[in-house]
Amino acid sequence: MVHAIPTILLLILLYFYFKAMLFGPLEKVLKQRAELTAGARQAADASLAAAERKQQEYERKFAEARAEAYKLQEETRRKWLADQSDELDGEHKQAQATVESEKQRIAVEARAAKESLAASSSALAESIADAILSRKTGSLR
Repeated sequence: MVHAIPTILLLILLYFYFKAMLFGPLEKVLKQRAELTAGARQAADASLAAAERKQQEYERKFAEARAEAYKLQEETRRKWLADQSDELDGEHKQAQATVESEKQRIAVEARAAKESLAASSSALAESIADAILSRKTGSLR
């Protein structure tokens, strides 16, 4: 058992030597690596959050632009419909005026035709009466 004491002392000394010379620097490097990794991860998370904010801003602006485009289209459509309605109203009024003037023209022509018929019917009645009377007087002789 006395022979084991120098070996135990040597193992204890070797443990502290490895701890100071090998495991200490290795632990320091691993700690730095973990800090750098955590920092890079935090930077990536921050970058991802910034990208997400920019995407949301882009989507919001895109939605606003789309809404504006729809608004302009709707205004253009309404203006076009109003112009079309005004044009149709004008055409309708013009057609009504044409119909009224044609009705008046036809009424004037009808009155003229009635007067012409009345005048010619009197003359025709006289000529028929003369023809009938001249036949009767010619047959009596």
